[in-house]
Amino acid sequence: MTSLRTADARAAALQGLRDISPIILGMAPFGLLAGVAAVEAGLPTWGASVHSVMIFAGAAQLAALDLLGQDAAWPVVVGTVLVINARFMMYSASLSVEMAQESAVRRGVMAYFLTDQIYAVTIARLADEPDMRHRVAFYLGGGLSLCLAWQAYTIVGAVAGSAIPADVPIGFAIPLVFAGLLVPAVTDRPTVGHR
Repeated sequence: MTSLRTADARAAALQGLRDISPIILGMAPFGLLAGVAAVEAGLPTWGASVHSVMIFAGAAQLAALDLLGQDAAWPVVVGTVLVINARFMMYSASLSVEMAQESAVRRGVMAYFLTDQIYAVTIARLADEPDMRHRVAFYLGGGLSLCLAWQAYTIVGAVAGSAIPADVPIGFAIPLVFAGLLVPAVTDRPTVGHR
């Protein structure tokens, strides 16, 4: 019975990875941009990696790096990151209803992986997955995959950033990543906006 549950949880985690994979691929330019921005703000490559681990949120990372590059005061940087990431409180409140039975420690781990992308993929899946263990495994499978890919993209951007020509517009990736989150959510006429 235990091995069956473990196999089911593993399958749910792999499904989380599969569901987030298209988004992970589309995030490559955004992650590279975060690495380039870190180096341009004066961080060494290892510092870009640490910064990316500490602030695992693309828009907040870029805003913090921009402010650091302008020698902004630390309270301004921290305040800006907190304001930009305030939306995660709404995501967290939404998911807490679905994950309320989990321990505080596990919910804390899950909170680290909460991003726009994993929220969108998970919330779309919850209705189809009544088992709590599978919900958590799905979330963590997708979230861990996304996190590892983001860190890799950021490191590559920090290392190879100087090799990317200045006229290559990798900044276009930011709106595309968020637009990519909307496509799976458009399932009927009301979500398109027609009356």
